[in-house]
Amino acid sequence: RRSSDLCLCATCETASLRMFHLGRTDTIRSSSQEALEMVQAMDDPSRQVEEKLALMRKAIHAHSVYTDKALQGQAIDRHLLGLKLQAIEEGSRVPEIFMDTSYAVANHWKISTGQVAARTDCVMCYGPLVPDGYAVCYNPLSEHVNFSVSAFNCCEETNAERLAQGLEKALDDLKALLPPSSAVASTS
Repeated sequence: RRSSDLCLCATCETASLRMFHLGRTDTIRSSSQEALEMVQAMDDPSRQVEEKLALMRKAIHAHSVYTDKALQGQAIDRHLLGLKLQAIEEGSRVPEIFMDTSYAVANHWKISTGQVAARTDCVMCYGPLVPDGYAVCYNPLSEHVNFSVSAFNCCEETNAERLAQGLEKALDDLKALLPPSSAVASTS
């Protein structure tokens, strides 16, 4: 299917908040309007390389800004979870937002990603957060990135091999936009 036929799904990556006493995690929400615009441009052969690169930079910037906010404790998910748990603990009425369909959709994590950085050339993996979802674990190394893609076999909608192939194609498409690494290194 073409990307214009698709929509973004709830996609998350764990943010470790080590700067806080006893640490905790929050959620980096990877889906954004900027990411959607980039994907649609990548799938449109009429769009020029320069425009695709500009949209990629814009998507990276949006993701970086949200990641920084999450790492500083400014994301929304743990705050909302705290609100919900506080209401339950106190026997109060759970706020209406938690009953809204859009809240359920926004928290049905169809794709869960996570970096498990290791200095050795190894592959880590974990399972999806929902039955019709995927987990994508990655380990960036100096010369390449290892990926592990998983999905539950019980769901006919998911296919880890197909997603892994799509991921590889997307990475190849992005690589084709960029100048050779020697040109990048000489300009830095």
